[in-house]
Amino acid sequence: MPVGSVSSLVPTGPGHQFVLYGDSCSGIPGALHEKTFAAVNAVVRLLDPPPEFILFPGDEIIGLTADPEALRAQWRHWLDHEMAWLDRQKTPLWHTTGNHTTYDEMSERIFRELLQLPENGPGGQEGLSYWVRRGDLLLVFVHTLWTGLGGEGHVETKWLEATLKAHSDAKHKIVLGHHPVFPVNGYSGTYQREIGHEYAKPFWDILVETDVLAYVCSHMLVFDVQVHRGVLQLCTAGAGTAHRMPEGVEYLHCIQAALDADGFRYQVLDTDGIVRERLQWPLKSAETLRHLSPGLNGADFSGLKGDNYIVHLRISGCLADEAHAPAQTLFSAFENQEIAPVWLGLRGSQQTLTLVLGRDPGRSPHYWFGPDLAPGHPFDIDIALHAGMGPGGMLFRMLTDHGWSSLKGASATGLERTIWPERWAMGHGQGGAADRPFMGSALQVRIALTA
Repeated sequence: MPVGSVSSLVPTGPGHQFVLYGDSCSGIPGALHEKTFAAVNAVVRLLDPPPEFILFPGDEIIGLTADPEALRAQWRHWLDHEMAWLDRQKTPLWHTTGNHTTYDEMSERIFRELLQLPENGPGGQEGLSYWVRRGDLLLVFVHTLWTGLGGEGHVETKWLEATLKAHSDAKHKIVLGHHPVFPVNGYSGTYQREIGHEYAKPFWDILVETDVLAYVCSHMLVFDVQVHRGVLQLCTAGAGTAHRMPEGVEYLHCIQAALDADGFRYQVLDTDGIVRERLQWPLKSAETLRHLSPGLNGADFSGLKGDNYIVHLRISGCLADEAHAPAQTLFSAFENQEIAPVWLGLRGSQQTLTLVLGRDPGRSPHYWFGPDLAPGHPFDIDIALHAGMGPGGMLFRMLTDHGWSSLKGASATGLERTIWPERWAMGHGQGGAADRPFMGSALQVRIALTA
């Protein structure tokens, strides 16, 4: 447990600084999660300066009981004992619904009754979905399991769109809901691990079109960040359920964040008050990129670089007129006889942009996938490999895209353990010109490292 204070990120000028954390699943005196939740709260209580407000995207209590009095008792213990340290008049605490807390009409009714949240949501969802305006910041809380639509994974979108458009003057917009929209660490399952797949595209289209900064969720017991068409999906579910978190990869945590004219910054703090992950968004592009020569190149950087760097790649060229299913190399980093720890190229008959990271000798590599590239067409792709974003930090954007998007993957880790080798290749793999060659023309690769 930390001693003393934990330094908060603060705005540089007018702005907001706040805390996000979720999924404590507590509310029962003496139960396992009461202790783990207290360990996370101990860090929040040491933040200096303290947060202006707290966002909790669901599953405060273990819930999931048919007994309304038992459910009320859990809420009372959570609010009156576990969170008694927080002056909620001075530091507002805003919640989303969750699968442990609003799983039927009875639990929705008790959620409304005890939390007394704003009743400005859509018809039938008053006190379940709502919005809060704090100066230039709009917070919109959506109910991702409304019984009126079918329960878990079902979410209303018309009110969301209307609310965001009605507050188009808000400089910063954050939407919060319990369920992710996109799979986290490869764990997918419509209505259970994410919102229903029929809602995902229209829901995200609304966020993109109304310039939302981030969608904050929990549910999956991880910390995860990814970005799709310029909008962040930030998953924080580390407030207590430690025994179900992947050991050695995930950890109990809270997120302390600052938002100002320069953008969004956060730090992910574990129960020792140590910063485990961090991000500044939007990304700053590298000012100067080195042009690689065809074939082998000496590396500008090598070794274990830590978790606070970005490798920028700008790759352009023209694909061959006929689709080529065997792997085609755009960029590869390797040395000795070990399989290249970093390979970026095209694979399969659809010529899918693919990143392959090989971390440990004798272990299978990890894969990330991007768009398919059409034969006979030119392409121009920005790649950003962001070590501070974990598996969601494998980013790409095309000239016509609306901002950065994360490549799709199923890994729980990213670049954190990657040891960059001292040789790079453009247009072929480590075996020479005949090893997975690029079959098109005019290939150009530029690269830079920023920290």
